[in-house]
Amino acid sequence: MGATPRPALEPLGWDARRETAFAVHAAAGQVPGRVLGTARGSVRARTESGDVSVIVQRGFRRDALTTADFPAVGDWLALEPVADGQAALRAVLPRASRFARGDHDAQRIQGGIHAEEQVVAANVDTVIIVAALTRDLNLRRLERYLALAWSSGADPVVLLNKADLCDDVPARLGEVRAIAGGAPVLVASALHGEGVDALAAWFGAGRTVVLLGSSGVGKSTITNLLLGEARQAVRDVREDDSRGRHTTTARELFVLPSGGLLIDTPGMRSMGLWEADEGLERAFEEIDALAAACRFSDCTHEVEPGCAVLAAIEAGTLTADRLRARRKLQRELGAVALRSDPVEQRRSAKRFGRIVREAGRAAEQKRYGAR
Repeated sequence: MGATPRPALEPLGWDARRETAFAVHAAAGQVPGRVLGTARGSVRARTESGDVSVIVQRGFRRDALTTADFPAVGDWLALEPVADGQAALRAVLPRASRFARGDHDAQRIQGGIHAEEQVVAANVDTVIIVAALTRDLNLRRLERYLALAWSSGADPVVLLNKADLCDDVPARLGEVRAIAGGAPVLVASALHGEGVDALAAWFGAGRTVVLLGSSGVGKSTITNLLLGEARQAVRDVREDDSRGRHTTTARELFVLPSGGLLIDTPGMRSMGLWEADEGLERAFEEIDALAAACRFSDCTHEVEPGCAVLAAIEAGTLTADRLRARRKLQRELGAVALRSDPVEQRRSAKRFGRIVREAGRAAEQKRYGAR
């Protein structure tokens, strides 16, 4: 990792490269700190002197362009100590990676819907996507997580938990591997302490891993096993639909006994795409590989002759569901791009309005001309 003049921060991932980049802030009398947790608008960070409550002042709020500019768990900050246990936020340092989703709590502005990016975790090395091997296992949801993970700049790993509740683990494992795009797929039963030790390969000293998944898949149980103590509350899933209740209510970064860093997150019911074009290509790379052999370079894989994608579906080497899933996510990305650009949104609204008005005038002329 390289020696730094801040050994107290090295366990959190601070290194010589970050120290060099921080020089301008150090010259201004500021200190670095990493965000340990966020909840209900509060931010907690760890500095060389200990944990502090971060004050996000009016000037920072005014200058922030979007919610993605605000601190997220895993961020490194430039802070100015202002009182015992408190520090003012001066800057969010550049992120080496970030796992982000589209914010479904979109804001209505000037007659339209404005989508915003929500950063779930920053400066992450590995994204572990946890799914439960129950009847709620959803391949389409996993594809969405994988597309976002590939786009984050981190490496994804899929962990299939609750193997003790599955009657045919090999079959489900095969289904997930088929859509994982080469990401490692592991099987575990965290309740019985089985399989979680395989995650140790991704928890090297100073490396950051984020656990993601729906509520009830066992993230809190996995966190407790990795920590070696019961730090996160655990609840049973509902018997009627096998789904869990939210137990983790805040995003939090833990330092593991192994020296690795773990970010636990609340279960997320929605996972909107955000700037995931590259991740979408990686998550569906077998379709793009097939498309390269289509007769037409602009093939839509619908009715064209010589379509290698449709041929693969006919031959049974690609499922129609997989192609439909890619189309759906591609359409969603296009809609997100429109909603995230208010100017283009207004232009689109004007174009649609013009089409409606012209259609109305044409219908009126036809009606009166017929008399």
